[in-house]
Amino acid sequence: MQSIRSVLFTAAAIAITVAAFVLTASLALALAGIAAVVAIGSAIAARFRAKPMPARARANAGQQREMRIWNDGRGTIIDL
Repeated sequence: MQSIRSVLFTAAAIAITVAAFVLTASLALALAGIAAVVAIGSAIAARFRAKPMPARARANAGQQREMRIWNDGRGTIIDL
């Protein structure tokens, strides 16, 4: 009787351990799947997002001034 009880407790412990392992593995697999979906969605969203343009200082092309030249009596002045 003692031996049968020992075998049943051992079998129950093994069954509980296997069930815990299966539950842990399935949760880990589900978490990995969710992380993969989020990563793929982020990569696709980054592809459609506008890329920032670098800031550059430059004169406006439409507002170019004319070169002015005049003589003030002491010499010719050229304003570029």
